[in-house]
Amino acid sequence: MTEVITDPTPPILHGPSDKEKKYDRQLRLWAASGQQALEDAHILLLNSGSGAVGVETLKNLVLPGIGQFTIADAGVVTEADLGVNFFLDEDSLGNSRAECCVKLLQELNPDVKGHWLPLQETLTVQKVLKNDAKYTLIIYTYPIEETDLDFVQEYSIKHKVPVISVHSSGFYSYFRTYLPGNFPIVDTHPDSTATTDLRLLTPWEELSKFSSELTGDIDNLSAHEHGHLPYLVILLHFLEKWKAEHRSLPSTYKEKTAFRSLVTAGARTDNPEGGEENFDEAAAAVLKTISAPTLSSSVKAVFDYEPNELEAKSNFWIIASAVKQFYEKHKQLPLPGSVPDMKAQSTVYVRLQNIYKKKARQDVAEVLSTVRAHPGGKDVDETEVESFCKNAAFIKLIHGSEANPESIKTLTKSEAENDANAEMTMMPLSLLPIYLSLHATSHMSTASSSDILATIDQVYPDASTTPRYVEISQEVARAKGGELHNISALTGGMVAQEVIKIITKQYIPIDNTCIFDGITSRTQVLRI
Repeated sequence: MTEVITDPTPPILHGPSDKEKKYDRQLRLWAASGQQALEDAHILLLNSGSGAVGVETLKNLVLPGIGQFTIADAGVVTEADLGVNFFLDEDSLGNSRAECCVKLLQELNPDVKGHWLPLQETLTVQKVLKNDAKYTLIIYTYPIEETDLDFVQEYSIKHKVPVISVHSSGFYSYFRTYLPGNFPIVDTHPDSTATTDLRLLTPWEELSKFSSELTGDIDNLSAHEHGHLPYLVILLHFLEKWKAEHRSLPSTYKEKTAFRSLVTAGARTDNPEGGEENFDEAAAAVLKTISAPTLSSSVKAVFDYEPNELEAKSNFWIIASAVKQFYEKHKQLPLPGSVPDMKAQSTVYVRLQNIYKKKARQDVAEVLSTVRAHPGGKDVDETEVESFCKNAAFIKLIHGSEANPESIKTLTKSEAENDANAEMTMMPLSLLPIYLSLHATSHMSTASSSDILATIDQVYPDASTTPRYVEISQEVARAKGGELHNISALTGGMVAQEVIKIITKQYIPIDNTCIFDGITSRTQVLRI
């Protein structure tokens, strides 16, 4: 009996899902893992004052698909609200501002769940923070009662929840992030040109063998083969030639310049294809790729940091410890495994890619075995180790901070000295006076200019006699806590970006205060 074998029916090709189509652009920014983190998040907005900047922030979180949000607001919609808040209409008059804003925000994205809480005597901020809801991040807007602020800070410390405060008044605004404890970031998204790690000075056996195979008889290669040698292989070939002649690798700028001339001289001038682009690529890559690997200050900070008992149990620190052991053993970080574009034959380029990917997988496997040997490392996901190894050269640890009068005094003095030399150094004037003036109205939006200056005098005694401080305090007093929608909308967009960075743990959040001057359209980030 003859057995008939038929070709299996090929699987049906599926296009992108509706969700992938909807969030296509942002998935390219923070990938599926970042999107999932957003969808698992629950944001609490403690809204006060005019409240427009808080709602504008939520708008920019609802659109990309935050999982849930809750607005806690004691406000009732008035005529003044309709002039600054685009998520209210005439039908909202006299109703809970939180409820009306939630309804209209949800229209932007039906996938997002919105909740509202009308703050009142029976439902205070303290009770909101003591309910069963687990918030991923808290945003609060000024002015805020001091006791309420104490409850927020207490909740943040106890539950390790990041907090962002936002203050928008007139043409000025600022926002400040508070990250409790130490906030590590693995996927910082460095510029692609900075991530090239080819290990040309310390090639492993397989890479050296591959290079020798292609360039062993380089003088007798055909014009096509010679003109399509990958620049990486060209550099390895001439490094061997340089080492044989000088008994060392090029290390100084003078030596690298001479080495570049050697590479350039290796190009054929009679190539019928009209020059050799691959040799041009090799010469251009000399200064960038022919250098010994060094640890960045941010990676050193992670390696030198001693986590406390609780932190040491987290996946980040378990993997960081394993990568540190890898570095101490090999004197280099795990290989990322990516190869930049270069002129080469397709088959050769694919082989080259596979060599780098194989080495990267070997490095990941070694780090993973160290992780698994750790008492708490058995449950660490392999993809998490792989991501850490890929981004090891750019990991960053951000230390949470709290504002204190002494640090502000020091900063204020430093910024004042910079301002005194601004004309000579061609530096813009500091925006710290805006922060100090707005901060002086944290608990009373209708403070007078003299009241504002009196508060600032506690950290900067010369404020009352400094024209710029007087001018800014007068502008803040004139606004009386009122918001301009365009200023609040722009500020809300910036705040939402920082929220996304913190929730996805991708990119690098500001550290820690961003001040915006709507009159000159300038921002400044200060660590306060």
